[in-house]
Amino acid sequence: MSKHRILLKQPSRDIARRLEGALINLIDPAPNATTMFETVDGGMRVDAYFDHAPEPDALRNQLANLLQLPEEAIGEIVLEGVPDENWVTLSQAALPPVEAGRFTIHGSHDAARVPQGPGSLQIDAGEAFGTAHHATTYGCLLAIDKLMRRATYKTVLDLGCGSGVLALATHRALPKAKIVGTDNDPTAIDVARSNAKANRASAKLKFFVAEGLGHPAMRGQHFDLIIANILAGPLIRLARSIARASAPGGHVVLSGLLVPQAPSVIAAYRAAGFHVVHHARIYEWSTLTLCRDQPRPRAVIT
Repeated sequence: MSKHRILLKQPSRDIARRLEGALINLIDPAPNATTMFETVDGGMRVDAYFDHAPEPDALRNQLANLLQLPEEAIGEIVLEGVPDENWVTLSQAALPPVEAGRFTIHGSHDAARVPQGPGSLQIDAGEAFGTAHHATTYGCLLAIDKLMRRATYKTVLDLGCGSGVLALATHRALPKAKIVGTDNDPTAIDVARSNAKANRASAKLKFFVAEGLGHPAMRGQHFDLIIANILAGPLIRLARSIARASAPGGHVVLSGLLVPQAPSVIAAYRAAGFHVVHHARIYEWSTLTLCRDQPRPRAVIT
């Protein structure tokens, strides 16, 4: 339960989105929930809810350094107390549906208003990342949609699955595929399984608690598609493990990285035997689609 809220008022919509993204993905410990609203004067307001009380000046300095902005561009940060309620759910209960390619991600509060077609998924805000409102999840959904208009996949891994939204979206597009989701947070796995049940897919998806690709259920497997929406550092460390788990000619979708971090991630995956198919940039976040190189035939010496 959150007991503290920070408020940031920002005239620039772009900077407001960058601030919210940095709070979610780059601040440690991360807030339990964030919201972003347009204010009556045409500006933006970002709220973030914490168990602990961040020091406003230190947080402003940290955000400025992370986003490479002058501190005055961050604006004033106000800290206030809030009632001891479940702000993770309450602060995001009114989030609108998100359309990403063929997919529409919505909360239960919009279930009666959103057409329930094959691309519709109900994902409520909760204790695991992934409601599609963040640019990284949105970018992955667009990449998945684009890939599946050109190819099909029999085996899929959602690495760092969070709420399970990407595994569920893949299942909607590829109902016959074998799909596995993993996360190192047991709470996230509980949330992913609950979301699979709410979307009538629990019999089709398997979710496991695992660090990286270390779960016995994945040992020796090769996946046609691997999706990893985590952070740049872990993505770089896992490059060779992901390469070993990728089928030759298979695809990998990576996100959770800032645009300036993309060259380092790309270099790690090129060294591991991938080439870049597409690099999408949404606000300050990158989503990479890569392909595992086919092994070259060995020369025959006669």
